[in-house]
Amino acid sequence: MSRPPIRTLVSILFVALTIAPLGANAEECKSRGDLDSRYCDDNGDLVADTPRDSGQWLDPDVLIFSYTPVEDPSVYENVFTEFMDYLSQKTGKSVKWYGAESYAAQVEAMRSGRLHVAGISTGPTPFGVNLAGYIPFAIMDGPKGYGYKLQLITHKNSDIKEVKDMKGRKIAHVTPSSNSGNQAPRALFKELGVTPDVDYEVSYSGKHDNSIMGVANKDYDAAPIASTVLDRMAEKDIVNREDLRIIWESDPFPTTSYGMAHNLKPELQEKIRDAFLSFNWSGSGLEKEFGRSNAWDKFSPINYKEHWSVIRTIQKHNGIVYNQESLKALKVKKKKKKKKSG
Repeated sequence: MSRPPIRTLVSILFVALTIAPLGANAEECKSRGDLDSRYCDDNGDLVADTPRDSGQWLDPDVLIFSYTPVEDPSVYENVFTEFMDYLSQKTGKSVKWYGAESYAAQVEAMRSGRLHVAGISTGPTPFGVNLAGYIPFAIMDGPKGYGYKLQLITHKNSDIKEVKDMKGRKIAHVTPSSNSGNQAPRALFKELGVTPDVDYEVSYSGKHDNSIMGVANKDYDAAPIASTVLDRMAEKDIVNREDLRIIWESDPFPTTSYGMAHNLKPELQEKIRDAFLSFNWSGSGLEKEFGRSNAWDKFSPINYKEHWSVIRTIQKHNGIVYNQESLKALKVKKKKKKKKSG
């Protein structure tokens, strides 16, 4: 029997070496679900698994922390001062604040490795999970529970008495990814007689507090907002609750999630988790900011698969796909709104 030419053997070897890693990678990731292709979910909990290869773990000297951009970032840096000091103490790391200007900015920062620990708002949480490897594990909690409601507000003198009366009006939504400020209204208002962008004009305000103040100042006819934001603003006398009227409200949703990047060193992940769940709120900025209006006094553990089920259902109803195009679309819409209002 004649032997194959050397050139043929080299070609076979080249193909074997090229294909083998692909097969190995396929075997390493048995399940992914909605996660981006860079992440795996072999245990089925819907969040990215910590990399098996320790060479892919992050163990930064400085932890970057960010809170959801609901209101003035500088104000909330002061609110979280005691917690960030405690996080530093528990982890042995310096902790620095990142004042994100948008939900998309938070997701992109964590995806690129520039953000390690964060509080991400309800609607954007699935974007963080699927596009940035974000692992939510805690939520603010208290005697009244952790939930918040979508409230549809209008000015007290408005002739809008029920949801269907918004037809032909200018209504403030928050941002495309906001749950109570956009996603939930788009899924729920249809059953109540109106379809956003069809029966009324949607104007993105950028933040819940912008929507609330816009309605109070009669810049918008009405707005779907998060009840917890209205509670805090009324508590601080930023807005007079008596100037507003609640037309309709939903059943409770989970509020801002708190979590971390999936590829942090496992020992560091445990220390971060422990910092949240063992932090004493007494006398802290968190107690002053969230304790009075929301009666929250601690961080409690959550399970993304369970606690965010209703949010994923709403987003699926709205045809949301967690990919780079959807994140890019959010940024484009926000830029257009800035240009229009500027």
